[in-house]
Amino acid sequence: MLEFSIISVIISLLVGVFLSVRAKKKVKVDKGFKINYFGLSYRRKMIRTIINFPVVASLLFAMNYFRYWSLKTVLLWGLLFFLVNMVQLLYNYNKWKRHEA
Repeated sequence: MLEFSIISVIISLLVGVFLSVRAKKKVKVDKGFKINYFGLSYRRKMIRTIINFPVVASLLFAMNYFRYWSLKTVLLWGLLFFLVNMVQLLYNYNKWKRHEA
């Protein structure tokens, strides 16, 4: 099980780096929908981060409701998610305002 998790993380990181490098020199999309996160402007990245809050909160609630995890585990994951997304939200907001100026 641990090997599967490690392989999944490595593949996710490689795909993320590939998409980031590929979208680096392209024009960023500021309107409409784009699947590739790295192809978005900082404003759209911030909007996508805000949209993720209720989606992941409902998934954590469902995981607790169906008892896949204990309440303590759900709260820890929820706190981790909240902290990471707040950092991402603040980063994208600051970059958006700098880019706009």
